[in-house]
Amino acid sequence: MNPQDLKYTKDHEWVRSLGGERVAVGITDFAQKQLGDVVFVELRSVNDRLELNEPFGTLESVKAVSEIYMPLTGTITAVNKELDDSPENVNTDPYGDGWMIEVTFAKGDKMTGLLTVGEYEAYIREASAD
Repeated sequence: MNPQDLKYTKDHEWVRSLGGERVAVGITDFAQKQLGDVVFVELRSVNDRLELNEPFGTLESVKAVSEIYMPLTGTITAVNKELDDSPENVNTDPYGDGWMIEVTFAKGDKMTGLLTVGEYEAYIREASAD
């Protein structure tokens, strides 16, 4: 079940508002299930400024290596260092301990283009039907 209070991307990242212009970002439960067991997480650094859809990290799983993308333009203000020693948190708690980065988004970015939980779940159903 995807949390109701989050926004989602079609690349299967989630965005949680932390108040003001700050958000936390991770991957969805659907994404972690598709990847399989995550064995390594590599994330960009604090103070890196990235544009919408630019890769902010890489996940290595038993199945594949996948890039993860910025859901908005902004500057990374925190990185989840726990994932260095416990990459499995992405699988066991993708919406909690498996968070990846915190971002201060660019002024004027209103998080447009992100999906509600209903829109995201409909997107997954449509993609799975293909």
